[in-house]
Amino acid sequence: MKKLFANVDQVVLSMAGLRLFSGLLEITAAIVIFMLNDVKKAIIVNSMLAVVGPVIFISTMMIGLISLADEISFSKLIFILIGVGFILYGIYK
Repeated sequence: MKKLFANVDQVVLSMAGLRLFSGLLEITAAIVIFMLNDVKKAIIVNSMLAVVGPVIFISTMMIGLISLADEISFSKLIFILIGVGFILYGIYK
């Protein structure tokens, strides 16, 4: 298994791992909603996912930005952070 990921950047691997975790969580929640077969309980499960999604998004972006911080100029980093802020604003408003 080590040879499989030997040439993969550790930052990319951690970002992909977070996304895989998020996807597995979504699939698990869908199965739980299906098994519960109740709209009220399904809304509760879905509301928990609404919290997890942005946390995974922010974590993944921060891992990537921290690894690129020495390669990107400060002004470009500010624009990226503003863009992420707009995305989060759009999600919650």
